[in-house]
Amino acid sequence: MNKYLNEAIIGNQNILATYTSKGELQRLYFPNKDNKQYISFFHTGVQVNDSDLIYLHDDINNTYKQYYEPDTNILNTEITNSYFNLKVLQTDFIPIKENVLIKRYTFINSGKIDLDVNFFIHSELLTDRNNHVGAFVIDRGMVQYAHDFAVSTFTKQAKIVKHQINGSSEKIKRCEISDKDYIGMSNDASIGYTIGHILPNEKKELDIYVFIDENKNISDMEDEIDRITRLDVNKEYANTKSYWTKYVKSHNGLNLKESKNSYENKILDIYKRSILLFPLLSNQETGGMIAAPEIDEDFTKCGRYAYCWTRDAVFVTKALDILNMDKEAEKFYKVFCKKTQSKSGMWEQRFFTDGRLAPCWGYQVDETSSVVYGAFEHYKYTKNEKFLKSILPMCEKAVDFLKKYSKDWLGIVGKEERDKDVVQEEIENTYKTGEHKYHVSYDLWEMCEGIHLYSVASIYAAFDSMIKIYNVLGKDTSNFDNNRLKEEKINKNIKELENLLVLLKKYINANMYDEDKKCYVRNTQDKKMDISILGSVVPFNVFKPKEKKVLNTVERINMSLRTYTGGYKRFEEDHYNNGGPWVIANLWMTLYYLETGEKKKAKETFDFVVKTAGKHSLLGEQVDNETLKPSWVLGLGWSHAMFITVLEKLK
Repeated sequence: MNKYLNEAIIGNQNILATYTSKGELQRLYFPNKDNKQYISFFHTGVQVNDSDLIYLHDDINNTYKQYYEPDTNILNTEITNSYFNLKVLQTDFIPIKENVLIKRYTFINSGKIDLDVNFFIHSELLTDRNNHVGAFVIDRGMVQYAHDFAVSTFTKQAKIVKHQINGSSEKIKRCEISDKDYIGMSNDASIGYTIGHILPNEKKELDIYVFIDENKNISDMEDEIDRITRLDVNKEYANTKSYWTKYVKSHNGLNLKESKNSYENKILDIYKRSILLFPLLSNQETGGMIAAPEIDEDFTKCGRYAYCWTRDAVFVTKALDILNMDKEAEKFYKVFCKKTQSKSGMWEQRFFTDGRLAPCWGYQVDETSSVVYGAFEHYKYTKNEKFLKSILPMCEKAVDFLKKYSKDWLGIVGKEERDKDVVQEEIENTYKTGEHKYHVSYDLWEMCEGIHLYSVASIYAAFDSMIKIYNVLGKDTSNFDNNRLKEEKINKNIKELENLLVLLKKYINANMYDEDKKCYVRNTQDKKMDISILGSVVPFNVFKPKEKKVLNTVERINMSLRTYTGGYKRFEEDHYNNGGPWVIANLWMTLYYLETGEKKKAKETFDFVVKTAGKHSLLGEQVDNETLKPSWVLGLGWSHAMFITVLEKLK
C-alpha cells in the first residue's frame, strides 16, 4: 500500500520516523534521514476479552486524536475503542542520545466491566534478494535482522506469551499465532504480550523499544538490548521534552510572542513546527538536507524526495540563518557543498545527505548557481569574512563553470579569439546559434529542458554575488596573501562578470519577453506563465518589482495561475499530482507583494498557506483545492523555509 502522506514526523540526529494520523509507524530511517529505511509495516493491536485483533491504526470502532507535546517532537495518539470502552494513549518519542524509538502505551478502562487485554505486534521489514531478513525470538521481544542491520523490538515489563516467525499474516488477525520455532527466515514476524485484567477506571502501561543497530554477533546484540531495557523511560521522556522545548526557545530568531487569536496561533504553530522540522531533515555530519521525508519509494508518482538538492537546501539555509541556526547553515556550504562539487565546478541534480551522488535524470544549472548566491546570502547574516575566504575557491570554481556554461548558449567567443573589444562586440552582436558544448538544463521543476528565465536569473545572481564576495574580501588584501597577480586576476574577473550581467539581462529581454502578451515568459520555447518567473525579481534581483514589464507579468500570472480558492499553481497546464496549488507558489507571490508594499495582497496570498497547513502545522508541497488540505508531501523543507522568509519580512 502506498503511503503518500507523512502526517507526523519525529526523530533525533540519526533517526527519522514518520506516522499516519492514526498513529501507524510508516517509515523508520537510520543512520541518515535518507538511508536506510527499514519498515514495510509495523502494526500493533489489542485482543480484549477473547476478541479478534483490534488494530490500533484501523478499526471501525476506533476514534482518534493526535497531537504533539507542545514545542517538541514527541507525538501522542489517543485511540478510543467505543465497543470495549478501552482508551489507548500511544506516545512515540526518540531520545536525543539513544538510537531507539520508544513507544509507550497507556491502557485505560473507561467502561464498567473488567477487560482482559493482550497486546500484539506484527512487524515486516523491507527485504531484498541480496539482504534477506530473518528473525528470532528473545525473552521479551524479537530481533529482525539482515546482513548489515538488526531491528530489535522488545519490552522490559512483560514476557512474550505468543509468537510466530513464519506465516503469521492471517493468524495474527485472530490472535492465534503459535510457533514451535524461535528462529526463521521470514521477513515478517508477530509477538504477543499479556497486559492482564484492567479494572474500570484503571490504567496499565507498556513500553516498547524499537532499537536499530548493526547486525553484530549475538552476544553483543543481547548486551545492547539489556542496556536499553535499563533506561529510565520517564527520565528519557523528560530529557527529550526538555531538549526540544529549549531548542524552540533558543531558535526563536524572529522573537515571535504568544498569539492573541486563532489566526496568530496558527502562524506561531507553523513557525515552531518549522524550527522542530529542520533538524529532522538534516545530516548533522555534513549539513546536507533532504527535501522532505520520503513518500514514494516505488516511484509511482515521482522521482522521490529524500535526497538533497542544493537549490532546495539553499532556500532552507536562508531560514536557518533567520532562526539562529547559522552554524548548521555554514556546515552545508563548508562541508556538504565542498564534498559534492564536481571537478568542473558544477553540482549535479541531487545527492544523499552523506555527500554521495543520488539517482539523477538530468542537469539543472540553478543547482550550481544557487550555491554561490546562497553562500553570500549566508555571509550577509553572519558578516563572517573567514567563512567567505574558506568558500572562495569553491565559489570561483563554480563561477568559472557558469561563465563557460552561459557563454556557450550566449554564443560568445573568448577574448583571445577576437581582435576587437569583447564587451562592445558582445553587446552589439546578438547571439550565435549552433551546437552547444554543455548539456542543456532542466528548469527548476525538472520537467522542461531548455533555456529558462529562472535559470538565467539564478546565474545572474551568482555572478552578482561573486562580485560582492570579491569586494568584501578585497577590503583586506591579506585575504589574497598580498599577491599582486591574484589581485589583477580578481579585477579581471570582476570586469568580466559585470559584462556578463549586462549580457544576461539583455538576453532575457530579447528572448524571454513576449511582445504580444506584454510580459515575461518562462523560457524560449513554450513561453508559458510560470510562478518561477518571479525569481528574476525575488530573490535574484535582475529586475525591480515595479518595473512596467514586471507589473504586466504579475497581472498575467494572476489571470492564468491563481485558482478560485486563492491558491496559485506552478505554471499553466501543470498536471503533476492533479495540478493543485503549490505552497511555495503562494509564498512566492507573498514575497513579491511585500517587495512592492502591497500588504493587503501579501496577506491574502499568505493566508491561503496558513489555512491549508496540515493538522500538525506541517506544510505540504501541494494543496487540494476541494478540501483545502495538503495533498502531497507533508513536511517539505522548501515550503517551511519560504514561510520563515516571509515571516521575517512581515515583522
